[in-house]
Amino acid sequence: MTVLLKILQVILALAVLIVIHEAGHFAFARMFRIKVDKFFLFFDIGGFKLLSTKSGWFSKLFPRLKNLETEYGIGWLPLGGYCKICGMVDESLDMESLKKEPADWEFRSKPVWQRILVMSGGVLFNFILAIILYTSILSIWGDAYISNEGTSIYVNDLSYDMGFRTGDRILAFDDYVPEDFGMLQADLARRNVRKATVLRAGDTLDLYIDQGMLGEVISNPGMFDVAVPFVIDTVLAWSPNASAGLSHGDRVVGIAGESVTYVQDGRIVLGEHAGGEVPVEVVRDEDTVTMALKVDSLGRLGVNTVMPGIVRREYSFFSAIPGGIKMTFSNIGGYLRDLRLVFTPRTEAYKSVGSFIAIGQVFPSSWNWYQFLSILAILSVMLGVMNLIPIPGLDGGHILFGIYELFTRRKPSDRFMQAAQIIGMFILLALMVLAFGNDIGRLIR
Repeated sequence: MTVLLKILQVILALAVLIVIHEAGHFAFARMFRIKVDKFFLFFDIGGFKLLSTKSGWFSKLFPRLKNLETEYGIGWLPLGGYCKICGMVDESLDMESLKKEPADWEFRSKPVWQRILVMSGGVLFNFILAIILYTSILSIWGDAYISNEGTSIYVNDLSYDMGFRTGDRILAFDDYVPEDFGMLQADLARRNVRKATVLRAGDTLDLYIDQGMLGEVISNPGMFDVAVPFVIDTVLAWSPNASAGLSHGDRVVGIAGESVTYVQDGRIVLGEHAGGEVPVEVVRDEDTVTMALKVDSLGRLGVNTVMPGIVRREYSFFSAIPGGIKMTFSNIGGYLRDLRLVFTPRTEAYKSVGSFIAIGQVFPSSWNWYQFLSILAILSVMLGVMNLIPIPGLDGGHILFGIYELFTRRKPSDRFMQAAQIIGMFILLALMVLAFGNDIGRLIR
């Protein structure tokens, strides 16, 4: 059931993103009176269609739709979609229609600035969708994140090898001052950081980052955990220590004779005494007391601890609009940096490229509107940015040729565009093979 729900979420998300993207091309094409032959969700390779406004049974049910200029439909292969614009060299490689003299309603007969806008429409609509989604998320749920200011890190082996130590506070990456603690590792990789400034035991230190380790930073999540002081917030009702006398503000400083500073330290010791009882040293006000506390079978005391640095913001609908715009452009910038890493071989970021399998793993195992809309928003940003890559076959390739024509006043020939389209399709096929290969490799590992 979990796998089925994830598959349905992926298909629904892809359907929304594809329809919005292609609607952007369609809207600008119709604005400039360009004829659009087909508008399809998913590919109808081999001519097989799940649904078409030109099909026999559909036209019988809705006879008026049969006479529409554009054929609308759903293909069988859920790897994308397309908007077939008359007079344009696209992935269909239909060159026969281009042998005729261009008609007024064809793409190729329009001014270059109009053609650039038609090809930019999909990306523009994806970014607008992201703004709408982020605005909705902020106005309904608000925003919450862990502030980096005053929050200490708990390191793993990789961050330790790079010179970071548990308890450090990261003040700056080069000249950039991080705000969101949860983005520290992403910032370290995306910004190609060469120097990290940290506060350690009251002293400010500079750590010089080994650029050869950026690949490990990308492929090993969890470099910077929040170093959570072991301070009791609440005792859970089901806790084995519900009546042990623990109070809000108690600080655990020792368990079974082991010194404990952070919750992570306590987990290690408690795990060794799962299902038993341990002496625990607690600082309360100015006093230190020792309690005998029970540990459940999962190595827990049954308490909530005080989480440091949480920032919560509430938004009205109108204040959420600039917030949604800011989040969208922040994610656009972040994803552009991610792409730069992917195309930098020494970082080995290409190993993290994923396909629909990786996307499916991101979705939750139970329906959650907040998570679904958040994932849909970031995927919309990713689709928009990906289509801006200047590869023939993607919108960015067409836009690049349009800009070239705009400045040189020389239009690339149809033969050149056909050859470029074929090359672009091979590049995209190679990227698809890489993505699926990475996902299969991860599943095997």
